[in-house]
Amino acid sequence: MKSLYIHIPFCQSRCIYCGFYSTTLLALRDSYVSALVKEMQMREPGSEISTIYLGGGTPSQLTIAQLRTIIYNINKVYQVAQDAETTIECNPDDITEEYALAIRNMGFNRVSLGAQTFSDDRLRQIRRRHNAEQVDNAIALLRKAGFQNISIDLMFGFPGETLDQWLSDIEHAISLRPQHISAYSLMYEEGTPLHRMLDEGKIEETDEDLSLQMFESLVAKLTAAGYEHYEISNFAMPSFRSRHNSSYWRNVAYIGLGAAAHSYDMHSRSWNIADISEYIRIVGTGKRPIEDSENIDADTHYNDIVTTAMRTREGIALDMLTPEQRRYLLNAAQPMAERGLVKITDTHVSLTHQGIFVSNSVMAELIKA
Repeated sequence: MKSLYIHIPFCQSRCIYCGFYSTTLLALRDSYVSALVKEMQMREPGSEISTIYLGGGTPSQLTIAQLRTIIYNINKVYQVAQDAETTIECNPDDITEEYALAIRNMGFNRVSLGAQTFSDDRLRQIRRRHNAEQVDNAIALLRKAGFQNISIDLMFGFPGETLDQWLSDIEHAISLRPQHISAYSLMYEEGTPLHRMLDEGKIEETDEDLSLQMFESLVAKLTAAGYEHYEISNFAMPSFRSRHNSSYWRNVAYIGLGAAAHSYDMHSRSWNIADISEYIRIVGTGKRPIEDSENIDADTHYNDIVTTAMRTREGIALDMLTPEQRRYLLNAAQPMAERGLVKITDTHVSLTHQGIFVSNSVMAELIKA
């Protein structure tokens, strides 16, 4: 079975840190949804789908009618598993009682909320359009509508943020008892307003020691509260891991629809053009809107496994690799096992607790250059 990702690039306004493709051209929503339906019909109709994920951008900027069109056509074009995990990313201030009930009734069973922080000052700093109270309200409305699988995104390492302020965010998140929490260090992506502010000396990055303290506190607090640290940046209550994201880490094929969406079929990777007007135009001609693609050779496939599976609690399953790849991995991992950074068993190679904090350097040692 495959996973299905649909990119919804619309945003009411852009956050200063975001490097994902997005647009504020909300007038194009109807045309975009029509193009999505046409692309679906070109992309492996009849495929069996185990997870569906509407990401963005801000998928909750679509109207209820537009979302219904997408879900109706997914079920018409593909064979969706009865127990499929179906996720939609939402901005907290988009959640009303009507919207929550509507998305639940049309088949969504998981919501990912972009909370980021519970400080109104920091939300304004990164130009988020919601406030902290709206996160609490959104979760209450989603639960009232029947959602039993809610995830929230958090960020740490804001310019000027203290450890105590971050601890307050963690405690607030725990008090809401979402089933899943994703937490990321603030990144300074090239081309974003945040990166320009850094270049111009208007802000400073959080120093490495403080960032490490913030991450250590995150892991300690959430695991003590009953969350499983199942991937470097992801924590879940028992049985609530993100099935969709886990499919990426387990090397499962996926279909990506929409502007800038990526697809993977085990042998090649392709990505759609990152321009909504061109996407709509090309799909309208009956052609796939591919910007580029690459074939995946054995070394690339090995490196992909290292940089995805190694992020997870279980690590790399040795039976995913060829005999030659297993030998290479075990030889490369042995010195790090001796340093306490990785654990080697008969079936897996995984990061230790200590290794998580230097995961990028560990993976750099394991990949084939």
